[in-house]
Amino acid sequence: MRKVWLASGIGIGLCLSFVALLVVGTFSAAAGLASGAGGGRAVGLAKGAVPALYQPIVQKWGNLCPAINPALLAAQLYQESGWDPTAKSPADARGIAQFIPGTWAAHGVDGDKDGDRDIWDPADAIPSAATYDCELAGYVKKVPGDPTKNMLAAYNAGSYAVIKYGGVPPYRETQNYVKIITTLEQSFAKPVGRVQPSRQAAGAIYFAQKRLGTKYLWGGNGTPEQGGRFDCSGLTQAAYRTVEIELPRVANDQYNAGPHPSREELLPGDLVFFSDDLTNSRTIRHVGLYVGGGYMINAPYTGAVIRFDKIDTPDYFGATRVTEDGAKALPKQRAGEPGGA
Repeated sequence: MRKVWLASGIGIGLCLSFVALLVVGTFSAAAGLASGAGGGRAVGLAKGAVPALYQPIVQKWGNLCPAINPALLAAQLYQESGWDPTAKSPADARGIAQFIPGTWAAHGVDGDKDGDRDIWDPADAIPSAATYDCELAGYVKKVPGDPTKNMLAAYNAGSYAVIKYGGVPPYRETQNYVKIITTLEQSFAKPVGRVQPSRQAAGAIYFAQKRLGTKYLWGGNGTPEQGGRFDCSGLTQAAYRTVEIELPRVANDQYNAGPHPSREELLPGDLVFFSDDLTNSRTIRHVGLYVGGGYMINAPYTGAVIRFDKIDTPDYFGATRVTEDGAKALPKQRAGEPGGA
């Protein structure tokens, strides 16, 4: 939810014309930048993507062997627990890395060298996850193909299956797991070069601008029963749904729906995020849809209407360029999370 001290929205009539130009220009920007987009292997972690408490551990242990990197390790931990060190699944998987006790007994390590191996302690569990990944990579190191994908397949289906099939086995669950983690990796990695422009952004902006002036509703999804009203993440979710991209319901998970352009590289359609803790994406409490010129369309807070606001405020956290694969890779809403924020 946006803080009350945000600057008030600028005139709607003037800005409708402004946004109309931006919507048209979005496709031109995408076409113009696409050829210059950069790629490359992750060389670091995106700002705030890993909670500050765990970032040094992930950075250190994510370089344990060539098959993993810090962003890939972060993607696994996020997928497993959402960075919750107290998480426990119905299958009795425990902690931030979701180890089952039997697997922990065989592969848990004393990562912080304090004399014990505690499945609930991230200082042990994160190093254990990295160590286990590297052990699996060693088991399948002679298998043809990408060693990281083979390692992830072994994590999901077992090393024998990877060896048997000479690579990622033809199991839908395993192939999906490999794609999810390698896609999420891009959201935790510090980008190298330009981030590929979005080609769905114009449609999302078009939806949002038509809702300007609509009253805010906490938990609002825009249903007829709610009078077509939204909260911040409900608005961005609905906007991207119109271009057949399904975002999670809460803002801090929407942050992981793609790579993270810098402030200087923002394009219309990027999601922009705000938090009181600029070191931890899990504390994000507000999201808006960037339209250019330093402005976003957003549903700010109770008592306000969907409007334009400036993004350059002290609580600006960062941005995400939404991708279809990035959105598909995200976990479904976790138990206990609110419907909006």
